[in-house]
Formats: sequence, C-alpha cells, structure tokens
Amino acid sequence: MSPREHHYWLMKSEPDAFSIDDLKRKKQEAWDGVRNYQARNYMRDGMRVGDKVFFYHSNCAEPGIVGIATVATDAYPDPSQFDPKSKYFDPGSSRDNPRWLLVDVKFVKKLKRTITLKELQADAALDGMVLVRKGSRLSVQPVEAGHWEHILALE
Repeated sequence: MSPREHHYWLMKSEPDAFSIDDLKRKKQEAWDGVRNYQARNYMRDGMRVGDKVFFYHSNCAEPGIVGIATVATDAYPDPSQFDPKSKYFDPGSSRDNPRWLLVDVKFVKKLKRTITLKELQADAALDGMVLVRKGSRLSVQPVEAGHWEHILALE
C-alpha cells in the first residue's frame, strides 16, 4: 500500500484572537472552537498528520494568507465543548459522544507578506478555490494542490 499524498488546507483565525505570531511563539497549538459541521468533518475525515495548511487572518483590516503550518495530530475531541466556562461550550455534546473535534497545528513559517483576499479573488488561476467563492465563510477548507503551488509562488 502506498503512502497517502499530503493534502492542503486553509484555516482561518481572527488575528486578535490567535495570530500567526501566536502560533510561531507557541510552535504548536490546538485549533479549538470550530463549530461548523462541514469544517469539523474536514478535520475528522480529511486531515492527516503532515498535511500542509495556509494560515489565514480573517475579520481584520487586511484579510489574507499570512503563514504556513502543518497538521500535527489526527482529530480528537475539542475539550472546550465540555467546559461550561468556555465560549465554545456545547451542552448537547457528551464525552461519550463528542460533537466537536480539533487538530493541533504546528508552525512552519510566516510569509514575507500577506497574500490578501483581494489579490486571491482577482487571480483567474484561483477560480474554483473555496476561499474565493462568493459567500464562502468556512473556517477550515480544502485547497487543491495546483492552487497551493500557485499561491506559494505569489509570495
């Protein structure tokens, strides 16, 4: 059996909550608080250790891709769903049947510049990319290998 090819992902974070600089400082961090079933399913069913991730700053003055990380763990239950003091608490989730999962991500590098959403949207080579689709708001999304390579070349 041949080894699985690496997949590529984009994960969004608001920089005032958790930025690429925070990940650089911590080196590895649990990607908690995902409360969208499709994003959860990508982490559970698609992500594997070693997959590459674009780190994307969202909901800020200049949204865009700011760094690269790798998936450091397989998906496991997000402990914040069980903590009544957490803003991510989910009273409908149980330890026997957790609703929400997360992966740990490991810092690889900060890009020399932000590759902005406007720049990505204007690039015809990225047509079809989940991020540039109208109305796309998923915080965890797949990236095609060709799109990954093209974006890396933009830096």
